[in-house]
Amino acid sequence: MDFVAGCIGGAAGVLVGHPFDTVKVRLQVQSVDKPLYRGTFHCFQSIIRQESLSGLYKGIGSPMMGLTFINAIVFGVQGNTMRLLGQDTPTNQFLAGAAAGTIQCVICCPMELAKTRMQMQGTGEKKPSKKLYKNSLDCLVRIYRREGLWGVNRGMLTTLIRETPGFGVYFWAYDVLTRNLECEPDNRYMIPKLLFAGGMAGIASWLSTYPVDVIKSRLQADGVGGVNQYSSIADCVRQSVRKEGYMVFTRGLTSTLLRAFPVNATTFATVTLVLMYARRSEEGLSDCEPAQPGHHTQIKQQPSSL
Repeated sequence: MDFVAGCIGGAAGVLVGHPFDTVKVRLQVQSVDKPLYRGTFHCFQSIIRQESLSGLYKGIGSPMMGLTFINAIVFGVQGNTMRLLGQDTPTNQFLAGAAAGTIQCVICCPMELAKTRMQMQGTGEKKPSKKLYKNSLDCLVRIYRREGLWGVNRGMLTTLIRETPGFGVYFWAYDVLTRNLECEPDNRYMIPKLLFAGGMAGIASWLSTYPVDVIKSRLQADGVGGVNQYSSIADCVRQSVRKEGYMVFTRGLTSTLLRAFPVNATTFATVTLVLMYARRSEEGLSDCEPAQPGHHTQIKQQPSSL
C-alpha cells in the first residue's frame, strides 16, 4: 500500500509544483553575462508572456511519469526500511529516508536530465523555431544515441549527494513535526496539521541540499547548445563561484521554496490519508476474522508518523 499511496501523492505533487520548477531551472542555468530574468516573479511573467501558460509546463511528461514511480519507490522503501529497523524514532526515520533517497536516484537522475533539457528548449519563444526534442522520451533516446549510458546518467553523483541526506531530512522533519503537532486521526485539525508538516518538511529538505541542486542543474543543462562548458563537478563549482560569487548557490531558491510548501504539503497529506484509509479498511476487515496478536497495537501506533 505504501507504493500505491506514493504514486497518488507523487502525481498530485507534480501538478501543483511543476510551474515553480520550470522557473527554478531557468534561473539556475541562465547566463550571468546576458540574464533573461531579473528574479522569480519576472521569470514567471516572462515565460507566460513569451511562451504562454504552457511554457510553465514544459517537460512535465518526464516528472509525471518519473515522479509517480519515484514517490512509489521512496514511500515504499521508506516504509519497509522502518519495518526492518523496528523502532519508530526520528533517527530511524532519517535513516529510512536516506535509504529511500539513494535507491530512487536510478530513476530520478535520467528523469531530471530530460526535464531540464525540455524546460530549456525554446526559451523565450512562443513557438520554438527549432525543436531539438519532441518529448521527454525522445530527449533521453537522443542523448543515449549520442553519449551512451553515461550521458543519460549525467549528474548522477550530484543527484546522490542531494537526495541521500535530503530525503533523510525530509522524513525526519515530517516525523518530528507530526509528533509535536499530535496529528492523530481523531484530531479535528488533522488535515491542516498534515499539510503544514508536509510543507515545512519539504522546505527543510531543500534548504539542506540546495547548493548541490544548483550544480546538478548546471551540469545537466550543460551541452544543450552543443558545447560543454564544464568538465567536472569541481570545475562547475569553480567557474560558477568565480563568475557569480557564492550567491550563485541561492539562484532560484525563492521559486523552489514557493514550490516546496504546496507540493510537499499535497504529497505528504495525500500519502498519509491514503495509508490511513487503507489501514482503517484493513482494521474493519480484521474485525470479521480471528484477532492476531499485536495487529491492532500496530495500527494504533502508525498515525503519528509514516
